[in-house]
Amino acid sequence: MPAMAFFRGKSGQWSAAGGVFWEYAQAILIALVLALFIRTFVIQAFQIPSGSMERTLLVGDHILVNKFAYGVRNPFTRATWIPGHPPQRGDVIVFVYPLDRDKDYIKRVIGVPGDRVQVINKRVYVNGAPFPDPPGVQYDEGPVLAPRRDNFGPVVVPEGHLFVMGDNRDHSADSRFWGFVPIRDVLGKAVLIYWSCPNPTGVPVLGCFAYMAHNWDDFVSRLHRIGDRIR
Repeated sequence: MPAMAFFRGKSGQWSAAGGVFWEYAQAILIALVLALFIRTFVIQAFQIPSGSMERTLLVGDHILVNKFAYGVRNPFTRATWIPGHPPQRGDVIVFVYPLDRDKDYIKRVIGVPGDRVQVINKRVYVNGAPFPDPPGVQYDEGPVLAPRRDNFGPVVVPEGHLFVMGDNRDHSADSRFWGFVPIRDVLGKAVLIYWSCPNPTGVPVLGCFAYMAHNWDDFVSRLHRIGDRIR
């Protein structure tokens, strides 16, 4: 009898342990599903890898992108599930790069369907009127003009597409060079900077600490950017 009682006691302990394990497993599974849902359809974090949007966005800025801003799409076919309002001129958007669908790009919307876009001596015109430069737009100094970059068009944005440009106008590969962005490939609207620290090593967290150790003044100067809305 004592041996049987001992066995039953152990069995009960294993059963209780299994129940606790299953509760934790369920909680973790639900959390993962919710995180995947939010990342796919609501909001997603991105890091800025290049200077094409300087000074609006700096290399090393970590941003949040509202994926619900323009409606909900099938993440695989990009078919519309829940329609939303289309991107507007001036929006900063993240989209699938048309020439390499494994890459995501970030640029500013300049022209929407039906717009006539032209660049004359670096000045952007939409439907014959100067496009208002946002505060972060920058150009190289000097009189040197490059074809396509500084004098382009005019072109008419086709239905279902956008014309986009980087705010660092003289150092941005954008619609002037590779064409229009299909609206169905827009992933969302960039809305907020939540962190800013370059990572030259590519190693998560440690790379940022390495940058801080060697570029403390620059890191401190970036802190005021945290929480800034992207305009």
